Amino acid sequence: MRIQVIYTGGTIGMEPSAQGLVPGENSAAFAAWFGELCAEFSAGTDIRFSRLPTLIDSSNATPLDWQRILDAISAAPADAYVVLHGTDTMSYTAAALSYARAGNDTPVILTGAQLPYNAPGSDAGKNVFGALKAANTSRTRGVCLYFGNCLLAGNRSTKISSMGFDGFDTPLVYPLATAGVPWRWAESTAKPLSASSPVPLPWGKPAPYRCHDVIILDLAPGMSVQRLQKMLTPPPEALIIRAFGVGNCPSAEPGFVQVLADLCAADIPVVVSSQCQSADVTLKAYETGQVLANAGCVGSADMTLEATYAKLVFLLSQGLSGREIRSWMTRSVCGELS
Repeated sequence: MRIQVIYTGGTIGMEPSAQGLVPGENSAAFAAWFGELCAEFSAGTDIRFSRLPTLIDSSNATPLDWQRILDAISAAPADAYVVLHGTDTMSYTAAALSYARAGNDTPVILTGAQLPYNAPGSDAGKNVFGALKAANTSRTRGVCLYFGNCLLAGNRSTKISSMGFDGFDTPLVYPLATAGVPWRWAESTAKPLSASSPVPLPWGKPAPYRCHDVIILDLAPGMSVQRLQKMLTPPPEALIIRAFGVGNCPSAEPGFVQVLADLCAADIPVVVSSQCQSADVTLKAYETGQVLANAGCVGSADMTLEATYAKLVFLLSQGLSGREIRSWMTRSVCGELS
């Protein structure tokens, strides 16, 4: 069994500076720590370590960094991969990797830490060890995220805490597994979890990720149509509206819905998400959501915000039209929605 570990940066290897924690460049110390950790792992496992040329705080990550990770995976053939990543945007990266690797069951486990590896009481060692164990079992398939004793579906995960060691969750699905003696696996993984797409994918080998102008816009009580119009000028390539409840908007504000209808008429995808962490967006449940459906918007169903954003960037990177993107936003590519 060969596991390739790819270090991208993040809190796990950070060092203090006058400006606060920054990506650590003392790679020898980090590599030594990692080597000691691997020595405790099961014998017979070939664990190899590499790092991206430039380590980053994941708050600085872009779709180009998603592609760099994908390229690093392609450049190092292995039976499984562990990606050491910052926690702030780890769920975005997990979702992005899952779309680009749809149909590929090779395990890719993302993990990180809330405290640097050399900080007292750090969760780094436990998370890395758990991720390696997840990568080393035949029950793990596709892109996952390991954190705080739980193995999670990567494209269903979201960061729920910047303080607790259980910093990630999958709000609408159960964890794939919970670490313990022994590990407890969900019934859905009684057979190996598959990352294969439930429907044929038309784009063949995915085109690389590129940066796209996708806006995420939160609604708030009293938001005026004038403010909405200014925030959407010039028009983006795609828009995510974080609406109320199951996908509701201030329909009584004159002209509000028309602004969104004009975007849809211009073949710009408008996707309605929810401000609730646990929600299944259903635009036709209320009049305040039905008007969005009538305008041409589509709901994000039970996708997380991270999965919704990464999916839009992925589909835009494939060169799909707005109409095609709207259709794919309602269909599962690799298990990101129910």
